[in-house]
Amino acid sequence: MNRYLKEFLHRGLIFGGFGPIIVGIVFAILSVTLDSFEISGFQILLAIVSTYLLAFVQAGSSVFNQIEHWPIAKSLFVHFITQYVAYTGCYIINSWIPFEMIVLAIFSLVFIVTYLIIWFSVYFAVKITGKRLNQKL
Repeated sequence: MNRYLKEFLHRGLIFGGFGPIIVGIVFAILSVTLDSFEISGFQILLAIVSTYLLAFVQAGSSVFNQIEHWPIAKSLFVHFITQYVAYTGCYIINSWIPFEMIVLAIFSLVFIVTYLIIWFSVYFAVKITGKRLNQKL
């Protein structure tokens, strides 16, 4: 088995459980703050399974940035597409966003901007840390 696939699966298995924990916390907050909050057993099951898969994919896809023979653009693109499909699919399946073109366009725009802000923040933080470490050497 490819070592990157193994690492993807390993990371996914380690961190996948955080998705259902987070959705449980969100449902608990909603039930305390909203008088008319109701959810069916099927909706709970769907939320648990889909958020587990979302967290699994999110954790596992971090391996794409460590494939050394891939250019940065390729690893960034594969990571982005993987994240986008996972989040969009999870949100649509759970009806957290409606399957409407305008809503998907807004969601996509927000997702892209947020992704780029996070990526550039991490990139510059690593670059600054690298410079500091090189100066100390």
